[in-house]
Amino acid sequence: MRMEHLAQFCVDTQFEDLPAALVEQAKRHILDTFGATLAGAGSEVAKQARRVFEDETGSTPVWGTDWHVGAAQAAMLNGIAAHALELDDTGGCDHSGAVVLPAVMAAVSMADKPVSGRAFITAVVIGYEIGRRVLEACGSYSAHNGAGWHSTATCGVFGAAAASARILGLDTAQTLSALGIAGSFSGGLWAFIHDGSQSKKLHSGRAAEGGLLAARFAQRGITGPTKLFDDVWGGFLKTLAGDAAVPEALDADLGRVWKLARCSIKPYAACRGTHSAIDALGLLLTQLQVSADQVEDIDVSLCGFLLDMCGGQEVASLAAAQMSLRYALAARLVLGHCRLEAYDEAQRSDPRMAQWMSRIRLEVDLQLSEDGEPVVSVRTVDGRQASLCVEVPLGAPGNPLSDAALEEKFLSLAGRVLARRQAEELLGQLWRVEELESVEGLNGWLEVSGGR
Repeated sequence: MRMEHLAQFCVDTQFEDLPAALVEQAKRHILDTFGATLAGAGSEVAKQARRVFEDETGSTPVWGTDWHVGAAQAAMLNGIAAHALELDDTGGCDHSGAVVLPAVMAAVSMADKPVSGRAFITAVVIGYEIGRRVLEACGSYSAHNGAGWHSTATCGVFGAAAASARILGLDTAQTLSALGIAGSFSGGLWAFIHDGSQSKKLHSGRAAEGGLLAARFAQRGITGPTKLFDDVWGGFLKTLAGDAAVPEALDADLGRVWKLARCSIKPYAACRGTHSAIDALGLLLTQLQVSADQVEDIDVSLCGFLLDMCGGQEVASLAAAQMSLRYALAARLVLGHCRLEAYDEAQRSDPRMAQWMSRIRLEVDLQLSEDGEPVVSVRTVDGRQASLCVEVPLGAPGNPLSDAALEEKFLSLAGRVLARRQAEELLGQLWRVEELESVEGLNGWLEVSGGR
C-alpha cells in the first residue's frame, strides 16, 4: 500500500498544493544545480564521460557544451557534471539536485506538449520528495551510507523516476511500475573513498539516467514489482536496509511534511560532512583573534561515520581532496576560504597544506551521534584554546545563503563556461521560472557555442 500511496502522490500533486515557501526554495535549488552543472561541464570527469558518447547523436543538450545526444545520455552526462565538483545541493537523497534536475530536463525534451514552469517545479519537488523518503525508509543517511551504499545513487534513482514519470504524464499504474523498475536500477557503493577514484561522480548521472529510463519503460507498458518495499525476499528494503529499515517513513506525513525543505545549498566545494567544521574554524579564529601563523594545532572530535567518510589524507586527486576534512580545514587556514579555487591542483600540492594537515588531529568521540556535527578545538601558539560545534552550518535551511550569495555563487560557476550576459539572462529566467509557458527554452541559455 505504501508504494501505491507514493505513486498516487506523484500523479495527484499539483503546483497549487505546494506551499509558497517551498516553491521559492525549489527555485533556489534549481538555480543552484544549474550553476553547479555548468561549472562541472568543464571538469575532467565530465569531459572524459562525454568522450564515451562522442559518436552518439540526438537532440537533447548537454549543458555547458554544444553537444546534443539522446535523452538518457543527456540525463547521465548532465548528472555527472552536476556532481563533478561537489558544489551541488545536499540533504535529499543525498545529492538530489544532481539526480532529479538532469532527469527532468531530459524528460522535458521528450514530452509531447510544452512543460510549463509550474509543472516543472512540481516535478522537481516530487523528485526530491520520493528520493528522500526512500532514504529515510532505509534508516536515513548514516545507517544506509554507513553500510556502504551511496544513497545519491541507490535512492536518487527513485526520485528521478518519480519526477520523470510526472513530466511524461504517466498514470498511477505506470508510475507504480516506474518506481518498481527504478528499484532494479538502484546501485552505488562508497568504495571510491579509499583511493579518491572518480566513480562517485558517475553515481548521480547513472541515477538520473536510470530514473528516466524506468519512467520510459513504464510508459511503454513494461511492469515493475509492486511489492518492492514490502518485507519480501528480493525487496528493496529487505535487501539494502535489513534491520535498519523504517518502511513507514515512505509515506509518513506525505503531502504535509515536504522533504525539499530540509535540503542544503553548499557554500563550499567539499563534502557536506566538512562544512560544520569549516564554519567552526572560521568562528574560532575570530573569537581568538588569531591568524593561521598563530595557531599551534587543531583537534576535531567526530563520530566514526564521519571519520570513515572524510578522514582521508590523500589529496592528489580533486575527488579525494574534496572528501578530506583535514584538507578543508587546512585550506580555510592557509587560503581563508574553501571555494572551488581552493581545490585546484596548485593549491593541493602547496607544501603549506601538507604541513597543516599534519597538525590537524581527528579523534572519534563515541558519545557523538552518527548524525552529529564535529567539535573543533583550536590551540594557539601562546597557549590559549577554544572549542566549538556548529550544529547548523551555512547553507542549511536554518542558516541559508542569502539571495545575493546564491547569485554570486551561480554567476561565478556559470561564468566558467557562459558569457557574463548569458549567465545573467539565465539567472533572470530561473528566478521567474514559474512564469514560463515552456521550460524547454531554458536549454538555449544552457548551451555554449563550440563548447565541447
